[in-house]
Amino acid sequence: MARLFPRWLRRLNGAIFRLSTRIFAPNSPWKRLKFPVPVTAFGLGSHRQFAEYFDGESRVPVESIESIIEWLLTCEYATDVDLFHERDVWQHPSAFEELRRGDCEDFALWAWRKLAEIGIDAEFYVGRVVPDGEPDIVRQHAWVMYHVDGAPFLFEPAARTQQQMIRPLADVRNRYVPHFAVDRRFRTWAFRGCLLDSTSDRGRQRQTPPGSRLPQAFLR
Repeated sequence: MARLFPRWLRRLNGAIFRLSTRIFAPNSPWKRLKFPVPVTAFGLGSHRQFAEYFDGESRVPVESIESIIEWLLTCEYATDVDLFHERDVWQHPSAFEELRRGDCEDFALWAWRKLAEIGIDAEFYVGRVVPDGEPDIVRQHAWVMYHVDGAPFLFEPAARTQQQMIRPLADVRNRYVPHFAVDRRFRTWAFRGCLLDSTSDRGRQRQTPPGSRLPQAFLR
């Protein structure tokens, strides 16, 4: 996990600590701070500016969240090692449409763009998910958040059932530790979860690379 926390994060850590009494409980990883997070901090495979993921023509027309889900269910989850023989590759949404295979970042980037196309102001997230029954595993992950009538929902685009894809944030918040997010206007946000993970002693815990394996709950 150390690679996610370069020197520039020290300034961010102080800002997040000052935010610690607002919105959520003092130790909540979901406290957010608007901050110019470098794209490279989002993951090893993150090299493009986020606006570039919205460039180019999409060949998959969508009209609703339901149509986004239907198309995603025709795609196959696969690790970057299996697809590209590399640890972390972030596919452009147009490439993902052609291949129809990818890991959590590829599914989430595509879903984030398509939600924007139908007028839903969504955010792309990276952070950590805690798999059921595997508390000792540090698994880096990507997902999407959006609101309906002010209520926040967490979207797992790589999940294999519709029921697992869309869930109220209140139902799953404790299983996720957000680090960074980017919204439709490409503003970046940092979360206290990044600070908590950077200062906790996770060196003794087993780590998995980004998108290396989707939690089994999402595959059912």
